[in-house]
Amino acid sequence: MDVKKITNKKLNGDTLTNNELEFVINSYTNDAIDDSVMANFLKSVHGKGMSQDEIVSLTQIMIDSGEIINFANLESFVADKHSTGGVGDKVSIILGPMLASLGIAIPMLAGRSLGHTGGTIDKLETIPGFKTDLSIKNFKKNVERSGVCIMSQTSAICPADKKIYALRDVTGTIDSIPLICGSIMSKKISEGINGLVLDIKIGNGAFMPSLSHGKKLGSLLQFVGEQFNVSTKVVYSNMDQPLGDTAGMWCEIDESIKALKGNGSIDLMEVVFELGSKLIIDAGLTNTHIEAIKMQKQCINNGKAFKKFEEMVFNQHGNIEKADELNEPLFSKEIICEREGFIKSFDTTALGWAAVEMGCGRKNKNDALDNTAGIKFNAKVGDHVKKGDCIMRCFNSDNNKLIKASSLLKKTFYISERKVDSLNTIYRD
Repeated sequence: MDVKKITNKKLNGDTLTNNELEFVINSYTNDAIDDSVMANFLKSVHGKGMSQDEIVSLTQIMIDSGEIINFANLESFVADKHSTGGVGDKVSIILGPMLASLGIAIPMLAGRSLGHTGGTIDKLETIPGFKTDLSIKNFKKNVERSGVCIMSQTSAICPADKKIYALRDVTGTIDSIPLICGSIMSKKISEGINGLVLDIKIGNGAFMPSLSHGKKLGSLLQFVGEQFNVSTKVVYSNMDQPLGDTAGMWCEIDESIKALKGNGSIDLMEVVFELGSKLIIDAGLTNTHIEAIKMQKQCINNGKAFKKFEEMVFNQHGNIEKADELNEPLFSKEIICEREGFIKSFDTTALGWAAVEMGCGRKNKNDALDNTAGIKFNAKVGDHVKKGDCIMRCFNSDNNKLIKASSLLKKTFYISERKVDSLNTIYRD
């Protein structure tokens, strides 16, 4: 077989066999072909798509490239959550410990920043000492001991996806639905879970620009989950503005800690509770949405959710005691409103790229991140603002980058003279 011939077959719109897909993926994983050859294949999939059978095959090939974790010895319902990526999305950091405090086991493989969206692993690594690069043995031990562990993708789990994932970021193929499906579902199925809830972000800050695009992805992800006997639920949430009060690095961990202590912003907690409810019902802890939300609020109010977060941090060698001090930014700049009115909209993707500019993400694979970098939002869509109000504040420890980012941020929001309705956070049927 020849990868170039297989790529041309896909470019002609033909369906690839399981053997052909296996040959391409394994050739790349084993270094038999280089990035440029694989990039052409990824672009052919991006351009021509894949059938459901091809996507299931792709997922299976990625699973088979590494280990599968087995939690059969646990009596708990084993579940995970995945987000398609957004700006200010720190839901996993709150949801994982909270569900673990309710007795659901959460083995979570999380990602780094991709494009303009932040990465859970990058944020967690702002906690001094926090170790995300774990062996499967230690990952499993942490889940069995405390009910939750969040680790970075390891070469032991879906090594094929890990290599392809890095290449997608630099080949303009991030938004390919077949590649998204194969990447998400292979990792999640390899975790040995019973249930999965997906947060599909919709809007100008998401990879899915419209609800119809999102639903196409959601139905495919559910289909793939069912083929592997993983109960898969989907929530569609709004990314036409940043989620919560901050976007960035340590500032998002700090916001997550506040949320776990009962001081989370309304929009952030609405997404947390909606996703949590799906898994709580799936786990059989209750059969009503109202009761599931009540259970989540209770474990935050009684301190059990934050205690579980502390346990997770301890298990992974982190120390939050001096994190505030160590992650203190050297520079900050206010973005001021130039006229009175109402916040009409945000260009959330542009906000994300401004955050990348400050050091919250990578333009190139080897870029260093700035743990102190981030943005604090003081206004959301629909809010009344006056001339001279601080709409947002950006901060980091590299003044040249901050000056460049602040000039970008000035162009990311729009003011209307007329009253504007606030945005719904969740898309409901």
